[in-house]
Amino acid sequence: MGSQKCGGCLSGLLIPLALWSIIVNLLLYFPNGQTSYASSSKLTNYVWYFEGICFSGIMMLMVAVALLVLESDNNCQCCQSENCTKKYMTLLSIIFSGLGISFSGYCLAISALGLVQGPYCRTLNGWEYAFEGTAGRFLTDSSIWIQCLEPAHVVEWNIILFSILIALSGLQVIICLIRIVIQLSKILCGTYSVIIQPGVI
Repeated sequence: MGSQKCGGCLSGLLIPLALWSIIVNLLLYFPNGQTSYASSSKLTNYVWYFEGICFSGIMMLMVAVALLVLESDNNCQCCQSENCTKKYMTLLSIIFSGLGISFSGYCLAISALGLVQGPYCRTLNGWEYAFEGTAGRFLTDSSIWIQCLEPAHVVEWNIILFSILIALSGLQVIICLIRIVIQLSKILCGTYSVIIQPGVI
């Protein structure tokens, strides 16, 4: 019963993380609250992968709802025995948790690539990825951020928001991994094992 409550709490945590991922990803489209850059496609290409909106957001919300339903006590009886039903629900929980890892892992990877690549901005040479060839070294050297003339403070904007997306999706990966460990322990440790009553044979 304790592991079931723990699993339900973990699944519930995925919902606010997914909602925050959607919000943070949306903010990436509007540097300094301006919409003109999105409408003219003058944003880093990694924001168009919709990693926080679709994968770490909407898809993860669907996974969280599915896991909460599987953890509830009102599951339909899909087998003749309760033991069989619990095993089936545990297997489904592992599958959905695995999907959650793939969705949030995608967001984490794309966000990391966007962070290392740097923003698409206007420099003295025109619109370009000013720090693409630095292999992410610009992240620790704020003195060169002034190369981006427009949008204003776009380097800080991208670093903060992509870092938040990495943190949010990373937490989702950890939660889903913990859920898989919990569900596997139920199977391997015999929580749902078939008990043969004496005298049945």
